[in-house]
Amino acid sequence: MEWANQIGTLEIILVLVFGFLYFLYILKVKRASKSVRSSYSKVFIKTPLRCFYFTLLLIAFLGPLFGNQKKEVKAIGKDIYICVDLSQSMDAIDIQPSRIEKTKFELKKIINAFSSDRIGLIVYSSDAFIQCPLTFDQNALSMFIETLNTGLVSNSGTDFFPPLNMALQKHFSETTTKQTDQNAKIIVLTSDGEDFGDETESIAEKIKEKGIKLFTLGIGTEKGGKIPQGYRFKRDKKGNDVVTKLNSSSLKKLASLTGGKYYEVTDNKNEVSRMIYDINEIKGQLKATKKASSQANKYYFFLSIALVLIVFDFIVPIKMLRI
Repeated sequence: MEWANQIGTLEIILVLVFGFLYFLYILKVKRASKSVRSSYSKVFIKTPLRCFYFTLLLIAFLGPLFGNQKKEVKAIGKDIYICVDLSQSMDAIDIQPSRIEKTKFELKKIINAFSSDRIGLIVYSSDAFIQCPLTFDQNALSMFIETLNTGLVSNSGTDFFPPLNMALQKHFSETTTKQTDQNAKIIVLTSDGEDFGDETESIAEKIKEKGIKLFTLGIGTEKGGKIPQGYRFKRDKKGNDVVTKLNSSSLKKLASLTGGKYYEVTDNKNEVSRMIYDINEIKGQLKATKKASSQANKYYFFLSIALVLIVFDFIVPIKMLRI
């Protein structure tokens, strides 16, 4: 048997206080017996009982541990890079309050669903940069997500190659030897699907070769929406309001090229929960192994017995002095 707590200064003080107070109690009874010329020997009848339940209380306080001493605990998780489209079309209001605000709301759901996995954020438009490296810190991720807006990156058109290439490089910046480790590396690409790059297919092939799972999440509607710009909407060269529509075909093709899946968030459909479920089905990789105690603290057995004896002590009085 082992102990959850070690005997320290507090325990020693409790023992000394108990002994001192009980000694004073015996002296008091002794003085009282002398004043009435009576024997005080009965004061010792309950002494063993009281010492016994005090010892039980002390044992309960120390926390007796029973069971197997140690067991091996494996930490298994996934590495997920989320690529967030911050092109100007993400300000469209075909989804309320806007595509980008809806994206931020859904991203928070995703990071809450994978609290035991490392998640990183990559933001992109025509270029890409890491907003947050892989981390377990959900508070930091939530803070970075809250700051996302279309003004963070240059807006000269959307290109899927930079974020996917960056995610691929970051996933393999550390040596990966096992196929299971590769399968536990995931990329989630959120966008309205307007891809103006010409290297998307080549990077998709590399992602597939490396065994990384790619999930694409389309944000928007097929009927499209206008893009707020100041006090009015964005206009083309002819003065007409620009209407941007969800291009699901490019995102579906990208997911198909890598063996991944495509999901949508529209004004009447939300498949984020299904995406979370599918990612959860992917087996994680072994991150670390540690020894953990599997012993149970059985203090309540000793505490229960002590309380029963205390009650017994109170309800069964002994007359100390006979006059």
